[in-house]
Amino acid sequence: MEPATHPTHLKIRDAYGKIARIGGGCCGPQSSCCGGGRAGEVAQGVGYSDAELATLPEGANLGLSCGNPTALAGLKAGEIVLDLGSGAGLDVFLAAQRVGAEGHVHGVDMTREMLAKARLNAAEFRRRTGLDNVTFHQGQIEAIPLPDASVDVVLSNCVLNLSPNQPKVWMEIARVLKPGGRVSISDMVLLQPLPEAVRESVEALVGCISGAPILADLQNMVLAAGLVDRAFTDKGEAVEAMLPVDDPMTDHLLGLLPAGTKPSDYITSMIISARKSA
Repeated sequence: MEPATHPTHLKIRDAYGKIARIGGGCCGPQSSCCGGGRAGEVAQGVGYSDAELATLPEGANLGLSCGNPTALAGLKAGEIVLDLGSGAGLDVFLAAQRVGAEGHVHGVDMTREMLAKARLNAAEFRRRTGLDNVTFHQGQIEAIPLPDASVDVVLSNCVLNLSPNQPKVWMEIARVLKPGGRVSISDMVLLQPLPEAVRESVEALVGCISGAPILADLQNMVLAAGLVDRAFTDKGEAVEAMLPVDDPMTDHLLGLLPAGTKPSDYITSMIISARKSA
């Protein structure tokens, strides 16, 4: 049975379902804020190498990233990895190659169309690599469908900001991590509060802007979840890749922001790392 769904979940599920079905960005057919025709350009701009992208099944990269958390996770052979908001499988497939046949990568996504796309991509991934070490689950990141203390590493890429209950997500991350397990998450974080018009914009929500937390609030969530060795690394250069000057989402935001300001005055991409105490 489908879990109770928050109105924000419905908006996100509808928008990302459309991306999975017909391609293009959620802010227009050429928009990079949620993919579109610039998917490769966006991925490279936020930290993915040509070599990494070349290993992926066609269609796994939808340009939905704001960083490359897999590259910074220090994955080891045999580890169990979880990717929250796994989409079409970009980070799942990269992680699966790093943990190898003795490891396993779980992807969790609430959007049926994304899961269908990811599972189709998984068949191509198996054919290309010979690896059969990925599983995609339908579920919400506020209620991760995995047991307590079952994963070594939690990844996520520009997804946690979409949740209407981010403190609960962090508690769930701590729950599923094994003692000593670690977090490598790329997400959007606010440098200062957004104007009300941006906070109320559905386009800005789906584009990973309006749901982003203030840094101090994010730090408190991670602390409250009991995670240690917390680090928050600014990757502001990724914002330029996600929101170039000729992008429809950039135009939309500029129309809502005070005159003379720009999106990067309010928001940045950040790598969040932490560990569950052993």
